[in-house]
Amino acid sequence: MSPIEEAIFAALAATDAGKSLDPAAVAKALAAEGWRRMLPQVRSTAVGLARQGKVVILRHNKPADPDTFKGVWRLRLP
Repeated sequence: MSPIEEAIFAALAATDAGKSLDPAAVAKALAAEGWRRMLPQVRSTAVGLARQGKVVILRHNKPADPDTFKGVWRLRLP
């Protein structure tokens, strides 16, 4: 498991049941200073996990297709 995957699952475990997670929180946990540079890596890792069914990517609080979503997104466990 990559450090990004570990950070995603650790943040999701700390999130209340039924709540979603801002991916910026994962990036900030990985790199407090340059967290914005981490966002593309967090996104690509989240897309891979969503394809495997391990996480759900949300847009407007509804599940989004991991291959076609754009804009602001959040994560939650399935």
